[in-house]
Amino acid sequence: MTTFNPEAATSAYIDGLGADALAKAADYTIGNHWLLLWGLLVSALVTWIIIRSGLLDRLAGKLSARGFVVRTWIICAVFFLVSTILTLPWTLYTDHFRQHAYDLSSQPLGDFLMQGGISLVMSAIFGGLFFLGIYALIRKTGRRWWVWSGGLAAATILALLLLGPVLIEPLFNEYKPLPDGEVKVALVAMAQEAGISEDRIFVYDGSRQSENFTANVSGIGGSARIAISDVALTSASLDEVKAVTGHEIGHYVLGHIWRYVIIFPLLAIALFFLADRLYPRFAKLFGSDAEISDPRGLPVLIFIVSLFSLLTQPITNAMTRIGEREADAYSLEHAKLPDALASALLKTAEYRYARPHPAQEMIFYTHPSVEKRVRNAMEWKAANMGSEEPSAETPDAP
Repeated sequence: MTTFNPEAATSAYIDGLGADALAKAADYTIGNHWLLLWGLLVSALVTWIIIRSGLLDRLAGKLSARGFVVRTWIICAVFFLVSTILTLPWTLYTDHFRQHAYDLSSQPLGDFLMQGGISLVMSAIFGGLFFLGIYALIRKTGRRWWVWSGGLAAATILALLLLGPVLIEPLFNEYKPLPDGEVKVALVAMAQEAGISEDRIFVYDGSRQSENFTANVSGIGGSARIAISDVALTSASLDEVKAVTGHEIGHYVLGHIWRYVIIFPLLAIALFFLADRLYPRFAKLFGSDAEISDPRGLPVLIFIVSLFSLLTQPITNAMTRIGEREADAYSLEHAKLPDALASALLKTAEYRYARPHPAQEMIFYTHPSVEKRVRNAMEWKAANMGSEEPSAETPDAP
């Protein structure tokens, strides 16, 4: 028996991944950061193509006799359809072929394209409706429309949270109640302790899209649920599943969803304020003669919002990292499985490099680094499970 050392235990966990795995994860993660910039350039190119083609101008001319609602929604929906089709080669590279190259997905191309088609239809319908609301605000409230955009964003987020688990998510995955067995017995007990009904914990076929070890909490009120990917159930121990579920229950119990309902509408107000002020310059840059109140200018408006959304990522990422730390702490306090949480976190290190530079983590990471999270688990272990532990030089690793 030796005195337990959280730093040594953390190093043993991370080093146990092996130099090759760490290098591969670093390469994938840094590549993702570069994809953000290249994606913005692709978005600029698509914006330029759509505007220069005059497609929306001709469509607006043909719809001139239609009412404001129908004309605006059709123009917006067509924009989302066309822009998605134009970016398909880029999407295939980033979301399909690159994932296969790093062994993070085994989804067939046909299934990927089918699900992409579903997303395309949904983005056209719901994206068109959202920006119909934006143009209605511009029409009704004038130059202060961006103030009211926060209310529309909040209503949209609430609608998606309510409808997502019921109508949207089942289009992409099959959700089932946990099958009988020791996993269900353990997780039902955890759910009951948190005041969550056992029928709100599901398993879904996440392996259909990705080999990532993951789980999530979604919805609000009666539609809220905790969902665990079948990857977690097939490649994890019982304790790891309990630790991960404890993390997701933490998100649920701590009400993290409501932070997004409050903060993201405020962010929407800031982004649309900037769009309102900068729209004329960007419209001129892309060669559009449409005013901001004209849906023909939607490509420009979308690009401005996308640009500043990218620039504000460090802020939104910081917010989500806080929530992830709190959910980890909840899991540790209630599941009391620090080593299981640590080994479960290692399974995420293949698509999120475990040892990023602090600046890299601050700017790009939606979660604290795996090394940081494992260290927190080991420090909790040292503080709550005694100072005398077996040597941490060879902890159990996945």
